[in-house]
Amino acid sequence: MRMLVNVILSFEPFNSRVKSITVGQEIRQIVEEIKLESIYFTEIDGHRSVVIVMDLDDAYAVPTVAEPWHLNFVANYDFRVAMTPKDLLKAVILVNLLRSRLKIFLFIVF
Repeated sequence: MRMLVNVILSFEPFNSRVKSITVGQEIRQIVEEIKLESIYFTEIDGHRSVVIVMDLDDAYAVPTVAEPWHLNFVANYDFRVAMTPKDLLKAVILVNLLRSRLKIFLFIVF
């Protein structure tokens, strides 16, 4: 399942790592360990942040993505399901199919 992962980095220890010039190496190591589609560095609500686009097959993989950010940078994160236009079309078709089945069911029951 395609996911958007927003990682919001705490001011500390991130600022200290920037000053000691270790932050690049730490981020590179985390990124190499995570199988991601793309990654963007930005800000969210005034905090340095990372937006990751990735496929996440199982829920048990969430800690493998989240923990390195949390342990290294005391980061907060959230995972959001993301759909491509093709995924959205499939969802619309499925919802319409379910609605039609529900109408038939309700007609038979009532």
